[in-house]
Amino acid sequence: MTNKVLFILSIFLSFNITAQTPYRTQVFSSNIKTLQISIQGDKMGLPIMELNSSSFLQISFDEMSHKAHLFSYKVLHCNANWTKSNLNSNEYLKGFSTANITDTKLSVNTTFLYTHYTFLLPNEDFGFKISGNYVIIIYDDNLVEKPIAQVCFSIVESKVNISAILRGNTDVELNGRLQQIDFEINLNGYTVSEPASELMVEVRQNNRIDNHVTELKPTYILGSKLSYINNKDLIFEGGNEYHRFDISSVYAAGEGVDFIRFEQPSYNAYLYPNKIQTSKTFMQEMDVNGNFIINMQNAQDDDVEADYMIVHFILPTKQPFFDGQVYLGGEFNYNLLNDVTRMKYDINTGMYFQNVLLKQGGYNYQYWFVSKGEQKASTQRVDGSYWQTRNEYAIYVYHRAWSERYDRLVGVKLIHN
Repeated sequence: MTNKVLFILSIFLSFNITAQTPYRTQVFSSNIKTLQISIQGDKMGLPIMELNSSSFLQISFDEMSHKAHLFSYKVLHCNANWTKSNLNSNEYLKGFSTANITDTKLSVNTTFLYTHYTFLLPNEDFGFKISGNYVIIIYDDNLVEKPIAQVCFSIVESKVNISAILRGNTDVELNGRLQQIDFEINLNGYTVSEPASELMVEVRQNNRIDNHVTELKPTYILGSKLSYINNKDLIFEGGNEYHRFDISSVYAAGEGVDFIRFEQPSYNAYLYPNKIQTSKTFMQEMDVNGNFIINMQNAQDDDVEADYMIVHFILPTKQPFFDGQVYLGGEFNYNLLNDVTRMKYDINTGMYFQNVLLKQGGYNYQYWFVSKGEQKASTQRVDGSYWQTRNEYAIYVYHRAWSERYDRLVGVKLIHN
C-alpha cells in the first residue's frame, strides 16, 4: 500500500471518528429516573476505577412503574473523545459483552410507583482487560438499537504522576471571577516516544462537559516532565457555590425548601425563590459541587422507600434574558443542557420557573446561562462568578502510541481548592 493511500485512509478514519456523536451519561426514556453510577461505597465520587482493582462500579436507575421489564446492557470501549473505539469486545472485555439486569426491587408505600434496578461491574459475566473510557448501553426487550439510557465511566491504569495547583490570579485578571490550573505530568519511567502528539489531556470542572478543555498541548517539555503552566486554555470561570435543598422528608420542609404540599396524586416541594446575584462579595457555603444523594428520613431502604416529588424552581426577574437561555445545572440532570432543566419564563408573574420530578434526598444546583449560538454555560449572569469558589477539577491523561489502536487512560488527578 502506497504512502498516498495510507494518508487518504488515515484522513478518512480520522473524519469517521470525529463525525461520531460522543457518548454522554443520559436517559432517553421519560420513564427512567435517577440514573446513577459510582464506585460502590462512594456515591459522591467520580466513576473512575483502577484497572484490576478490587473495587466495583454500581449502576442503578428507577423505571416508573411496577410492570415487568427485561432490561439488558452492553459495554462499549471508547476513544479519549468518547466516541466508540474500533476494538472488538474480546479485546477489552473478559467474558460476555451483554447481560441482563436481574437485581430488581419494587417501591414500597410511594405515591409514584417504580421499580429499582441495579447491577455491579465487574461481575461474573464481565471483566475489564484494558484501561480507557467506557459506556454502558441499557435497553429493553432486546431492542439494542433503541436504548433507554447510557452511562459513562473510566478505567485507569496509573502510569504517570500528575501534580497540579489552582490559582485565582490568572493570566487575564488578578483575583476576579476566574480560576486557572497549572499542572505537570511526570512520565515516571513510562515510555512515550512523542509526548506532544501521543498524549491527550482533558480537564473537567465539577464533571461538566459544556466547558471541559481538550486537545491540550504542553507549554514545554523537559526530559520526562511535561508542563502545562500559564496556559490560557486552562482558565475557567470560578462560578459560585451551588444552591442546595433537602427533600428527605415529606412532613417538614428541609433546607432550601419553602414548603411541601400534597397535591393529588403527588407531593410537591416548592423551593425558596432564588435571586440574581449582584453582590461583589463572595459568600462561602458548603456544597458538593453539583452532586446529589438519595435519602429518606427514617427509611430502612432508601432505594425503594424514597418517594418522588415534583420540585418547583423559581427565579424572579423583571424581564427575561433575550440573548440566551437559563438552565438548571447539576448532576441530577448529568450536567446536560436540555429541555429537562431549561427554565421557562412567565411574563405574568415575572419569574423563570421549572418543575422537575426528583427522588427524595439532598441536591445541589446552579443557574447556567447559555448565550445564543453558544454551547458553554456561564454562572456569571445569575449566580455570579468568584475566584474563591471551591470547585473540583479532574485531569485525565490518555496515551495512544503509534502502534496502538486505542487510547489508554494512564493518569487521573483530582484537585480541590
